[in-house]
Amino acid sequence: MAKTVKVLVMGTGFAGQGHTDAFRAVGAEVVGMVGRTPEVVREVAEKMGIPYAGTDWQKALNECQPDLVSIATPGGAHYEPIKQAIEHGCHVFCDKPLTDTGDSAIELYKLAEAKGVKTAFAASFRYMPDIMHAKRLVAEGVIGEPVEVECISHFNLEREIPFGWSHRAEQGGGRLNNNFTHKLSIVTSVIGEKITDIIGEVRDDMGKAPIVEGVRNFKTRRDFIPKDINDPNLKWGESNVEWTYTVLAKLESPHASKPVSVLFKHGGLNPRFHEDHIVFYGTKGAIYIKGHYGSGPLYLWGNDQQWQQLPLPQDIVDDMPKVEGDTERNWQYLARELVKDIQGEKVPPYQTFKEGSQYQQLIDLIRKNNNWTDVTHLQ
Repeated sequence: MAKTVKVLVMGTGFAGQGHTDAFRAVGAEVVGMVGRTPEVVREVAEKMGIPYAGTDWQKALNECQPDLVSIATPGGAHYEPIKQAIEHGCHVFCDKPLTDTGDSAIELYKLAEAKGVKTAFAASFRYMPDIMHAKRLVAEGVIGEPVEVECISHFNLEREIPFGWSHRAEQGGGRLNNNFTHKLSIVTSVIGEKITDIIGEVRDDMGKAPIVEGVRNFKTRRDFIPKDINDPNLKWGESNVEWTYTVLAKLESPHASKPVSVLFKHGGLNPRFHEDHIVFYGTKGAIYIKGHYGSGPLYLWGNDQQWQQLPLPQDIVDDMPKVEGDTERNWQYLARELVKDIQGEKVPPYQTFKEGSQYQQLIDLIRKNNNWTDVTHLQ
């Protein structure tokens, strides 16, 4: 019988609690939780029945002796805890983004490789059931050779969302870190993992956001939007990161003889008119998936020249973790693969710090906004 994997979780919010549930669901033992605020980490650990609660990460590594650590904090707080965990000999499950810069992400990837520990990078919406269905359809040649992909989303986020890590690049914020990572993971899972070219443009449409005390959970931050946004006593924080992006990429695909073109368009503060969607176009047909992260349903344009909704194959349905919430279910998919791999079972390929460091380097390139060609002389 395989040894039970012991897990130490960093983070007490939505992600920390979600990671805890995910690892428990796949048979791991969560032995401890670490957070910034003593009373908060004690409260969450007690509520979830976690035996150890602390605020000192290195001390927790020494006292809990975990096999695996799960990093569930904003990206700007990832580097040091991950480095310490790898040096301690721990495997690592990390939410996206891996870090806040490409250089630090590469360093962690190389350190993990040198130490021989396993890593998992949780840009995990590639595990959406309809995305897995699309991957199968493309591999089977149902749409012929893939030629183009479009990923369109407009979130219409409130400008009054309280100021926090999502507004600052050095804290792992921005839509590239927290939206594009999932979209890129989705597309590479279906089309192919080799990204050959990229070009992009970003904008900070936010400018500033109100500073509000008491926000600890990313999922409930809207509950703290000030009732009077014009209150002269409000303090404001400055945003320094993108809320809108447009990215073009080329991918090599084992299913196509030519590179596949991909458009990623996201307007964080813009209202949607048509549904957010992901579309895979091929030489013989197309696959349309409703939802910015492929929530479904899935439609196929085939030989009859009409869109037809396709049900999920039963084996995909049967394999789905039985948990509410897309994010939580996708964490569980990836946690299951990592734990099995640690225990010596054969598992399909999953994303590691190799992809996490690659994504961070791509984000650095896109954020430079230096891809424009000056054509003023043509006017």
